[in-house]
Amino acid sequence: MAKMTRKERIAKKHRRVRKKVFGTPERPRLAVYKSLKHMYAQIIDDTKGHTLVAASTVDKEVKEKIKGLSKTEAARVVGQVIAERAKAKGITAVVFDRGGFIYHGRIKAIAEGAREGGLEF
Repeated sequence: MAKMTRKERIAKKHRRVRKKVFGTPERPRLAVYKSLKHMYAQIIDDTKGHTLVAASTVDKEVKEKIKGLSKTEAARVVGQVIAERAKAKGITAVVFDRGGFIYHGRIKAIAEGAREGGLEF
């Protein structure tokens, strides 16, 4: 039997997580994705299928802030940036979607950064 690739394993876990996690207009979903180099976070209203707010390590604003930081520290900055952008749009409470990744390291750092920025979950 063939082994699953890293991408397939993560997708399988994400489908399992998404069975329970759903974003509403009152409490949208904070979805997180990590590649080997970068971190991405977006706040999504699943009823409409729209991304309300997004931030990542490839944004110009974030890139300047993370120069010389480790990946985990950069993830925390992404969490703080997404929180301040969400607050500007009037979003205070979200549902956290770890995207099939283990809640540890960079995923945990984004969550902590978002909490520090004022998001509630």
